[in-house]
Amino acid sequence: MGRKTKVALTVGAAGVAAWAASKVVAKPKPRPDKTALQFSQPIILAKRGGTEGAPEHTMAAFKKSAELGVHGFVVDIRLTKDEEIIIFHDETADRTTDFSGKISDYTLDELRKADAGYMYMNEEGDYPFRGKGEKIVTLQELVNAFPQLLIAVNLKDSPDTYEGSLMPSKLWRLIEETNTQDRVIVMSTFDEQTDRFNLYAQNKVAIGAGNDEVKKAYAAFTSKFGHLYNPKADVFNVSEKMGIFPLNTEGFINFLHNVNIPIYYEDVNQEDKIEKLLKAGAAGFISETPSVALTIIQHQAEN
Repeated sequence: MGRKTKVALTVGAAGVAAWAASKVVAKPKPRPDKTALQFSQPIILAKRGGTEGAPEHTMAAFKKSAELGVHGFVVDIRLTKDEEIIIFHDETADRTTDFSGKISDYTLDELRKADAGYMYMNEEGDYPFRGKGEKIVTLQELVNAFPQLLIAVNLKDSPDTYEGSLMPSKLWRLIEETNTQDRVIVMSTFDEQTDRFNLYAQNKVAIGAGNDEVKKAYAAFTSKFGHLYNPKADVFNVSEKMGIFPLNTEGFINFLHNVNIPIYYEDVNQEDKIEKLLKAGAAGFISETPSVALTIIQHQAEN
């Protein structure tokens, strides 16, 4: 046996020994239960309030989705010039309203004058919500209007911006004032934002995984050191894939389940895919058109 072979075998043996030792010493660390995530069956959350027959993020959309029977909403939040938290996806007002320019350049009173249904077009090419009084909604208005529903809020502003730097503390203050710790999920693609929010919340609010946390979990799942994974999130809301990596497998779902983390899939609207994910153990779905998934889940509950 050559010297290089002996070295390789020694290194390999050391690696196996390290892995075996870590299996003995380290155990998975499940996340503590969060009241907001305790459901007895898979749930449906209407993304941006749902867009089935109404403009996104408007009271018309929220009411329609609530009437369908959704379990809650996933909404995007932004900060106005006078530091009020509103429900709005884009950085600018142009795509959905009759206003233009950055949301952060307007006060809440100024934005109240915008027509939030102005740009909504139906399948016939008409604009049925123009001039119908749909206004931009504040987060406080939403949680007060639907006290029985789960609200997942997505912090859109980058932590590098002025608005983003203020949002975690502003959001925590609002959640405290409205006493909604047990029916809110706070998430962001920026892990730094949820980390900063949790400095205030101290694990009293369910936290959604950011991009870095999802990557960390997937890397742990595909390695032999998954037992060392120490999650920093309470729930995953993901697409079926992240780049080329599949996040929709039963193995990955079970990996998260073993550390008490439910997984919600976003923008899955085909019946066969929904049924497949349900069988694999998906805890919920996030959709702008939630009626398809609702029908499947309700049918399963009846049988």
